[in-house]
Amino acid sequence: MKQSRRESALIKSIQSALTRDNHSKKTLLKKLLAFFSVRRIKLTRHERELFEKLRGEVWKFDLNEYQASFHTRGQLPFKTVGDLGYSGSTFLATVDTRLIVKSLPRHFEYSFFQEDLLLPYFEYMSQNPDSLLVWITDYLIAPYVTLGTLFGLTPAHHIVMENTMCGRDEDPAAEKWETYDLKPIDYFYPERDIMPRTLVSDETLNKLADRFDEKLYLSRSDYKCFWDMIQKDTAFLQDANVVDYSLFLIRIPASSDLPVQGRRSPWRAGLPSADGQWKYRAVILDFFWARHKLQPLALSGVVQTFNVVGRQGPMTITTTPSEYRDKFLTMISEMIEEH
Repeated sequence: MKQSRRESALIKSIQSALTRDNHSKKTLLKKLLAFFSVRRIKLTRHERELFEKLRGEVWKFDLNEYQASFHTRGQLPFKTVGDLGYSGSTFLATVDTRLIVKSLPRHFEYSFFQEDLLLPYFEYMSQNPDSLLVWITDYLIAPYVTLGTLFGLTPAHHIVMENTMCGRDEDPAAEKWETYDLKPIDYFYPERDIMPRTLVSDETLNKLADRFDEKLYLSRSDYKCFWDMIQKDTAFLQDANVVDYSLFLIRIPASSDLPVQGRRSPWRAGLPSADGQWKYRAVILDFFWARHKLQPLALSGVVQTFNVVGRQGPMTITTTPSEYRDKFLTMISEMIEEH
């Protein structure tokens, strides 16, 4: 896929932030020059030391190998994955497929992560290195106001995270990899439950939660470790007032040789199924929607109107964190068969 000038400029901004020393002092001249930037804006690593501790001390990354993902000869280090879902986020994957960069264009998402969740996330992941919450390895922000960010032309906030799909491109059995983005499906989805099918495309419906109609075959010990961890992770998200997160599940042929960067946590290295047919990878994604932020609160009023008129149930983004957690755990419990 050929990259546009906008995408190339964004990639260069991200690469610069990840490969250069960004400790230079802010000056009035720098702020003034930065203001007129539209596509190529300055980005810096936010809470640099905090993420260095996570990568090195908790997740055991080879730091030289990590930085090597952002250095490529003769080509840009990222390729565009696309604009996925409804958030408007841009996704970029490193050429070596080890990492993903996701933009956070919506204020309620990045303000929640930056102001409310980031330090608790650091503390929780430090204490639970085998957590299924996706590993966020860097956070980039624009230190100056620019024309590009003011007019929404260039996102100013980006997370760098592990790529759970790492290894598929090199796998001879790549076409047999199966992916599932799983959420409780009994919530109210306007696109599915109200809009006539003639007005909603299959592509739109496909962006809703997937179904996994088979089973995860786990040994008794693997089941206990997984269930204990998933309960702790979702309790953490409930305490942070988060809803609408998903379980990204990958089912991979047992014969596949899977690369791992950093700590070999079972669900990242590829957990063998109890029947010997598959390896499983799983992470919890998209935990940036907090119920106390303005837009979710505003949407709650809209959905309540639907409930009065059409007797529809709550949406994933307007339910309570405790109810969402209960339904999420029920969904996972029904997927597992213990051997």
